Amino acid sequence: MAGTTASSGSLQRYLITRLLLMIPMVLILVTVVFFFMRVIGNPIDAALGGRLPPDQIAIRKAAAGYDRSIFVQYGEYLWNLLHLDFGTTLTDNRKVTDILRVNGAATLELTFWAFLIAVGVGVPLGRLAARYRDRAPDVILRITGVLFYAAPVFFIGLLAKLLFGNVLGWLPTSGRADITTQLAISHVTPKTNIFLIDSILYGEPKYVWDVLRHTILPATILGLLTAGIFLRLVRTNLLQTLRSDYVEAARSRGLSERKVIRAHAFRNALVPVVTVMGLQAALLLGGAILTERTFEWQGLGFALGDYLTKRDFVAVQGIVTVIALVVVVASFLIDVLTALIDPRVRY
Repeated sequence: MAGTTASSGSLQRYLITRLLLMIPMVLILVTVVFFFMRVIGNPIDAALGGRLPPDQIAIRKAAAGYDRSIFVQYGEYLWNLLHLDFGTTLTDNRKVTDILRVNGAATLELTFWAFLIAVGVGVPLGRLAARYRDRAPDVILRITGVLFYAAPVFFIGLLAKLLFGNVLGWLPTSGRADITTQLAISHVTPKTNIFLIDSILYGEPKYVWDVLRHTILPATILGLLTAGIFLRLVRTNLLQTLRSDYVEAARSRGLSERKVIRAHAFRNALVPVVTVMGLQAALLLGGAILTERTFEWQGLGFALGDYLTKRDFVAVQGIVTVIALVVVVASFLIDVLTALIDPRVRY
């Protein structure tokens, strides 16, 4: 009982410490984003310079507060963030929170499927490679993992579009759904902006299938590229765990290699893997820009590239800030999960 109480107390202290550390981390991140965007230039000049006469530019600067001290702007920026106000885009007068809600749902949907594919492919293959170390399956899988990880997503995406879309005609090559599906599910209430959920709520199987067909190519390409990381990581950590004393003791009791891996080695090998998995899931949210551009998937990455082209730094600042916050929160959740799996990290 005393041991259980001590363990619970150490977990609470660990979580509180990690939670408190998030505060300065978030402050540093949003500060770096703010001043970096200001170093690039004034948002009004960057987005509208050359499109409006100087007097109109001056009026807009004053209205947006960009004619004030940089530190006054910074204070107002932090105040707005506390109220979840990320500003309004300069080129299309759209609330950044609206972009995060609509395009963020698209990225979340793509990331969810890509992460499932990455884990479903990378972890079993990494486990298989470790079991057949330095034999033919291991060599083949290691080469496969390197190819997965090193392949340029836009190039593989274009090849997949050409093969499965244009040549074979099996799958759609762009967008999240056909226009008919989008018009139908746009009337769903409540609307989540996650097309799969909205199509299920609509209750028409053909729309659900249309959404899934559009998801297959981008999610598979992005998932397989991430699977290469998981494959090599699981293999490396599992091989290290298999050399541990307690694993050798299990072998000495006559257990089969398969049972040794499943019952004794695999869970302990997962601790560093879980950490990387969590970070990869967070990075997928912000790093899917090439996949989204390749497949014209209207997510955060697609919107970020679009607003970068337009030099709309208010939109870019808001999107980048949210991606950074997602990574911080994901890091905290990873620490929680790691502490639950391995009590040693709490001390």
